[in-house]
Parts: sequence; structure tokens; C-alpha cells
Amino acid sequence: MSERTTLNRHLDDWARDDARKAAVAVTLKALGGACIEIAHFLELGALSGPLGAVTGKHGAIDPQRELDVLANNTLIAALAGTPVALLVSEELDDPLPLHPAGALIVAVDPLDGASNADTNAAIGTIFSVLPNATNPDHLLLGSAQLASGFAVYGPQTVLALTVGAGTSIFTLDPRCGQFVTTVGRVDIPEQAAEFAINASNHWHWDEPIRTYVDDCLRGKDGPRAAEYNMRWTGSFVAEVYRILMRGGVYLYPGDKRRGFTEGRLRLVYEANPIAFLVEQAGGCASTGRQRILDVPASAWHQHTPVIVGSCREVDYLQRLTCNPHAITERSPLFGRRGLFRI
Repeated sequence: MSERTTLNRHLDDWARDDARKAAVAVTLKALGGACIEIAHFLELGALSGPLGAVTGKHGAIDPQRELDVLANNTLIAALAGTPVALLVSEELDDPLPLHPAGALIVAVDPLDGASNADTNAAIGTIFSVLPNATNPDHLLLGSAQLASGFAVYGPQTVLALTVGAGTSIFTLDPRCGQFVTTVGRVDIPEQAAEFAINASNHWHWDEPIRTYVDDCLRGKDGPRAAEYNMRWTGSFVAEVYRILMRGGVYLYPGDKRRGFTEGRLRLVYEANPIAFLVEQAGGCASTGRQRILDVPASAWHQHTPVIVGSCREVDYLQRLTCNPHAITERSPLFGRRGLFRI
């Protein structure tokens, strides 16, 4: 990329002479600043204290950690002077009113993959910017998002962002303390031989997911006729950032475990913002049965299955899931038996 610009300059240029865009830009600048602040206290690791310690509060799946609280409080403080009416957060049971007359709603996962902090693995922040509905209880479709993004705190701190005109990548430059463009427009390859899934749940998956993974693991001798790599970091943002950079597919399906029939990830502040980013980068995002951005939300903390990444892989998985004959028609042998089954 021949010319680099800061995140703030990028947003100023995008929002020029448009009041609604200006409100979104102010909010995104505040979110970007909060991500920089979060990156700074994460850099200190154990020097900041026992950040991986649990607070004693347990959600539906994971315990809350001190890091989660710090990140959430940082985001609340950053949004205090923005035109945001409500903040929806994984760390809050109910939406937090900020400015009743605000034009926007922000939904966040303050620290995705926080359990990785103790092992110095990548974690991140996910955010979604939505128009403020007349009825505060009205939950908007993901397709109504005005902007979305995520930060990854890893070897570099990076920010993936879309305002509905493609997806861009910004990297935190420690020399100036600002996010600077490093990829002007992301273009996810249509197909890539790499997938990410938590294989320890294999026995709990439905047959289409087991079939897909088993086929990939058979390599060139299997039905996919290609050598696939399998990845899993336990951090949604890290997995998706890799997809933005080189393609592939990420799966967190629903499964047969109690509490996981609709998957693990939250629709409003995890799946929707990621789906928006991925689609704007030329990828696809599905529950396995429908486009994620078309899923109606009935609750702020609603769960959803997630399959995101290169379109050919996502489309293939959706065909396996939606067509009851797809597995046996593809290969009766593989439909009955897989590598992890006897």
C-alpha cells in the first residue's frame, strides 16, 4: 500500500459533510481509542496484576474475569461523550443507557477469548454500531448495522473495520500511538484449504459437521481431494483475522451438549459484527441454514451457530446442512462412517 493514513483521518474523510456518518465516525474514533487503551494494559501482562482472575460472576458459559471488567469499563468511559443511546455488552445483563437522545446503539464483546490472556495468546474486542430504534426493546437485524469491527491484541495490535464500503485493516503504530492503514481493502479468497473448529466437540456435532471435518482430514484421498490444515486458538477474532488475511473457514456450530444447541457465540455483538466484516471483505457468513445478517434477534444475548469465511466453503457446508440427501449422495461410505468413529 503506497499511502498510509490514520484511522481518524480515514473516518474524517469518509464522514465529510454527512451528519449521520459524522456521528458514526465520532463513535468509531472513541472505540478505536478504547482498543488502544486496552492494548496498553494487556501489554503489561502479569505486571498489571492477576488480570486472568475470575470475579466470581458466572455467565451462561464462561466465568467473568478481571480483564473482562477492565475492558468493559474502558469502553463505557470512551463512549461517554459520543452520540450513543445504549451500550449492549456481554458483561452487562441489560443494555446500559448513555445518552437517551443519541442516534446510535453500540454492542460489544469487550474481550473475546479472555481465557487466553494467561497463556499470552491473541485476544480481542468486537463491536457493532447500529441505528437507535424508536423502541429500545426492538432488536435490529445484523443487516441494519452501520459499522462494525474488531481489534486483535497479538504480536501487533490490529483493527479490522467496515463502514459498509469494504473492510480495511489498521495496525497500531507504537511510534505515534495511532491506528494506521495497512490493508486498504481486504479480499478473502473464494476457497482456501484451512478450517478452524474445536475438534474436542466432535462427538456432539450433527452429522453434516462431522462429515465435513472428516472429509477435510482425509486430505487428497478424501472427497474434497485437497490437503486441509486445521486451526483452533480459542479466540474468535484471531481465527477471523487469519481468514481475512488468507481465507479459510471458521465453524462454531450448535451441538448436542446442554446449552449449546444454538451454538456458543452471541448474535448481536459477536456473530453480526463479524458477519458484516466478512461479507464486506468478499466472504460469507451463515448459521448453516441462513445468512447470519438475516437472523432476527429476540434477545440481546441470543446465541447462534456460526460458519464464516471463504464463500465456497461456507456454501458447501450450508448445502450439507440444508439438504438431507447431500451426505449420502456425496458418498454413502463417508455418510455412515468418519475418521473419529468406529
